Amino acid sequence: MPFIDSTFRLRLLGPGCLVALAVVGCSSSSDRAPGDERQRVPSVLTAPKPPPLETVAASPSVAPGKGALPAPRAVRSWAEVRQQAAERIVAANPDITYVGKVPDQLLAIPVLEIELNGDGSIRKIEVLRPPRQAKETLQAAADAVRRAAPFGDVSKLPRPWKFVETFLFDEQHKFKPRTLDN
Repeated sequence: MPFIDSTFRLRLLGPGCLVALAVVGCSSSSDRAPGDERQRVPSVLTAPKPPPLETVAASPSVAPGKGALPAPRAVRSWAEVRQQAAERIVAANPDITYVGKVPDQLLAIPVLEIELNGDGSIRKIEVLRPPRQAKETLQAAADAVRRAAPFGDVSKLPRPWKFVETFLFDEQHKFKPRTLDN
């Protein structure tokens, strides 16, 4: 058979055949016959699952509500929970907190996620951002949160029963909850 130019072959097939070839070439994995062993491409890409957060265990000497704090007020929103929690953290830890202006230079800034039970007691504390230096401030912040618990009945608030607090540690290892820095 003599050599025939490929464009000439396409002209012989006609425009209808070209459309049919294009449609067949663009078929998706759902158009394949059962048992077709070709690799299927996922239709939706999923992000990799983030690693689990580090949980901060309580120090043996720390008990929740050990101080003489008044009973927590009733709360109607997560903003009220955060505000009350920050106030209770400072009240329960007067020797390691400050309430004045935040210094320009901070020692450490740990960020914790506090998960509560419906009654406002602490379920668990996880680290969202560990400090880069002065790693001991992480445990100090978690222990301070535990001393201030409970934080009020949250059972009527939307789930998840969690809030985040950032701790601003100065050079003397005293901290201020960022919620109070407004």
